[in-house]
Amino acid sequence: MAKSLNNNLKKAKAGKNDEFYTELTDIEKELRHYKNHFKGKTVFCNCDDPRISNFFHYFSYNFEALELKKLITTCYKNQDKDLFSKHDTESAIYLEYTGDKNGDRIPNPEEIGIVKLKGDGDFRSQESIELLKEADIVVTNPPFSLFREYVAQLIEYDKKFLIIGNQNNLTYKEIFKLVKENKIWTGVDNGGTKWFKVPDHYEIETETRIKTENGQKYFSMGSVYWFTNLDNRKRHEDIILYKTYYGNETEYPTFDNYDAININKVADIPIDFKGVMGVPITFIDKYNPEQFEIISSNDVRVNESVPIKEHGLIKDKEGAINGKPTYVRVLIKNKRI
Repeated sequence: MAKSLNNNLKKAKAGKNDEFYTELTDIEKELRHYKNHFKGKTVFCNCDDPRISNFFHYFSYNFEALELKKLITTCYKNQDKDLFSKHDTESAIYLEYTGDKNGDRIPNPEEIGIVKLKGDGDFRSQESIELLKEADIVVTNPPFSLFREYVAQLIEYDKKFLIIGNQNNLTYKEIFKLVKENKIWTGVDNGGTKWFKVPDHYEIETETRIKTENGQKYFSMGSVYWFTNLDNRKRHEDIILYKTYYGNETEYPTFDNYDAININKVADIPIDFKGVMGVPITFIDKYNPEQFEIISSNDVRVNESVPIKEHGLIKDKEGAINGKPTYVRVLIKNKRI
């Protein structure tokens, strides 16, 4: 599945086909955990066509409940006039909404300010950056093929954010560095399969991952994660440990080139081991920085011929046990021992 996903993202980047629109139910399931963060804030959705975006729908219809200050949504200029039938203009625009004015608590068209942009509305354009500077929190589904560049911009401008990505993003050296430094973490409703609205011409080899409802085409993607720097309850929950290392050492072999033991499942992390452990990348979704510390694989090399890894993960051919390579591993230590 990971190989198929990477191939599709590469095609999306090459063909500028990154039009994945998030389902409202998925937005509602995640946003309910962050209500206290939005009071008096300006929210910016800078990768959404507000005419069809469920992010704009969610924040405009919950504007008063969240006690927002302002909602801003930008639209990238549509190069294909037939992309979605609801488009009524090819112009790049942005919308501003400052709340209900007539008392019906519904975002009516006359209450929404529509402004045409001079440029194409790309999140990297100067017009979009000026709007970004005005915002307090960014919430959106950015182009998956530009995830690293998108996150780098959020960090550069010191913005709070809640965005959608894929589990594979955690292995990018730029993203993992931020995870290690506690500058970014995962949200609450992660993993599993989510459906995204896509253009009719979007193609994928696996038929079971495409469906059509009410004339609209949808694409399913697995291992979808929320990425954020907004605090949430889940981030402070301990992983319940029950297994022991001592007396069961054969279950935890040591890596050939690193002074660390291998853990195949997060549930198998031993309660009594104070050394370095290599755990699956899925650990990050359960990571509590008060319980564990993430360390760099470069610090525990036992073979100097092993090259320094900029990402700091156990990865590639050097991450072997008895000569057999393993999957990607995050290195951790238990801070409670």
